[in-house]
Amino acid sequence: MPDTPSLGADYLRDALRLLTHYKALGDGAMGQLADHELAIAPDPESNSIAIIVKHLAGNMRSRFTDFLTADGEKPDRNRDGEFEHSGETPRAQLIDWWESGWRIATDAVGALTPADLGRTVRIRGEELSVLEAVNRQIAHDAYHVGQMVYLARQLKGAAWQSLSIPRGRSAEYVRRIPPARA
Repeated sequence: MPDTPSLGADYLRDALRLLTHYKALGDGAMGQLADHELAIAPDPESNSIAIIVKHLAGNMRSRFTDFLTADGEKPDRNRDGEFEHSGETPRAQLIDWWESGWRIATDAVGALTPADLGRTVRIRGEELSVLEAVNRQIAHDAYHVGQMVYLARQLKGAAWQSLSIPRGRSAEYVRRIPPARA
């Protein structure tokens, strides 16, 4: 069994890899859409990709600014406002929010050490270990990026370019995987 510092370092590397992976999926989904498509919501009670981006960026900024020392729900955050449709936000603004949020999150996680994983942080007054807070963030990001990918796929229809293994191509994908070393 690996020793704890090694396991902690492995966990932090994997957490960063996952955050980077989910960002790349979101990038791939947004990259396939025209500017106006970013603001399309399936119905009045659903979120557009623009709203999801605004929410994710606000969440990451709030959670990871002064991550180890301040509550993860910053007093200047307007969470409800993140879900308000305010017309078509220019792509450049959305991308700026998107990149800034991910940079804040990945910089904060990248600065953590294995010894930090057992420390306590607060989110809305709730005490969590750093490990729990990072896991919660990864799950939150995956949830919303999945929504973005699904919505983008619906908007593009047959023109959608898979961000994973395309349907009907699993066998081809497996054939390209190099054999494992013994």
